[in-house]
Amino acid sequence: IALDGLSAFFCLPVLILAPLAALYGRAYLAHDTRRPGPVWFFYNLLVASLTVVLAARDGMLFLVAWEIMAVASFGLVVYDHQRPDVRAAGWTYLVATHMGTAALMVYFALLGNRAGSLDFAAIAAAGPPGSATAGILFALALAGFGAKAGLLPLHIWLPEAHPAAPSHVSALMSGVMINSGIYGVLRAVTFAGAPPAAWGWTLVGLGLASGIAGVVLALVQTDLKRLLAYSSVENMGVVCLGLGAGLLGLSWQMPLLAALGLAGGLLHLLNHALFKG
Repeated sequence: IALDGLSAFFCLPVLILAPLAALYGRAYLAHDTRRPGPVWFFYNLLVASLTVVLAARDGMLFLVAWEIMAVASFGLVVYDHQRPDVRAAGWTYLVATHMGTAALMVYFALLGNRAGSLDFAAIAAAGPPGSATAGILFALALAGFGAKAGLLPLHIWLPEAHPAAPSHVSALMSGVMINSGIYGVLRAVTFAGAPPAAWGWTLVGLGLASGIAGVVLALVQTDLKRLLAYSSVENMGVVCLGLGAGLLGLSWQMPLLAALGLAGGLLHLLNHALFKG
């Protein structure tokens, strides 16, 4: 495990929002007659696994932490498991997140087979793959990480799971857990060398689709938590717009566009984590 600038930036909203949401959750659950142990066990496990995902420097450790994050958040989503709609939301989330994990397993298997190791330093040292292989790897990363980020059309789980979870858990999932998907996309780009323009246009297109659809769907909601969930879809779309512009700047060798796009996307990611929480 290690921290570089990218990991440290993504750890910042986790370590700001997690304790604040926990303080709110203590009062939020005070009226509940059930034992609080399970919900806090899964909450702490979610925060710990999120931090390990961001600090992992090995593909196997990353996938193990990613899976623990998925299971811990599932345990929180189904907190009110007596209700059929909550159980249905939990299963929707579990299926969606494991479809994404399946894509990531193939992604890391291809990277590890090429580099002879799952160590991130070895993967980076192997150099950029050929264009065809790089395209496949980017598609797998986008499928696996895009599902966690709630990008269109992989957002189906988000408006179901967030309303089902306790409010302090919704804040953590919507404010920081979905950021791990954006982190994964950026980390994947660092393994690929200079990104082709098509990658930038793909992120711009996904960002536009997610941003517009998220706003439209949010406007027609009558449940506040579903509205906030679709708002997260929209905001992840805005983040992707910035990152896509940044990748275009890197591809076209335009440093100013690259810096403004990437910095704008990351600034809005932090902004979203704070205001959504």
